[in-house]
Amino acid sequence: MDMRPSQLLEQARERFAVDDYYGAIHLLEDLVASGRAFADAHHLLGLCYYMIGQRERALEAVDRALKLNPRYLEALMHRGVVLSALGHPEEAQAAFVAARTAGAGDRGGMPAHHADKLANQHAALGDAYVDAGALGRGIEQYQAALRLGPTFQDLRYRLARLLLEAGRALEAREELEKLVAARPQSAEARAALGLACYLAGDVPSARDLWAALAKDRPADARVRAYLAMLERAPE
Repeated sequence: MDMRPSQLLEQARERFAVDDYYGAIHLLEDLVASGRAFADAHHLLGLCYYMIGQRERALEAVDRALKLNPRYLEALMHRGVVLSALGHPEEAQAAFVAARTAGAGDRGGMPAHHADKLANQHAALGDAYVDAGALGRGIEQYQAALRLGPTFQDLRYRLARLLLEAGRALEAREELEKLVAARPQSAEARAALGLACYLAGDVPSARDLWAALAKDRPADARVRAYLAMLERAPE
């Protein structure tokens, strides 16, 4: 049975908790290969690599987590640890400084690092609601997460996919437009935005988005399928 990303991540956390790093890596690598991994999965994969002595791979995984969530406090701190272990003290110090900066200030009336942690907890609760079949409540939790962590673009993408699943294409489009503005090179975000436009009845915008993406990624079979579908779709 195909498991949700949240279920795979939870299983990986359980393996990590009992020091089964290779078991956790197996689950996390499958999750990453599926293209559905969020920042938490990449970060945990980095920790697992570090614990088995694969420091270069650990750094790559942590960097992927930070690409998805640049304010990920724990990932910034662990990046410093890995860089120090690799013999790069100046870069390690810069990562520790970035971690302190990420935790400074406040958001929503609370310190930023607390807001970041709560944002991730809201997202985890949202996944639990979705797993239980309460899609609307799951969406509410992701919306709460983004109020606390508005730069957490991996959570924004997840919210948009849930909105699409709920038939709320216009709301999904709004979230995806923000995501594409923040990450214009994200093929996943651009493809999903085209889908939101199509489902909202804006076929010309969907065609423009997918045609541009097909030009950038001519080998992407998914985008070719979308465009083939539009050839039969009414305006």
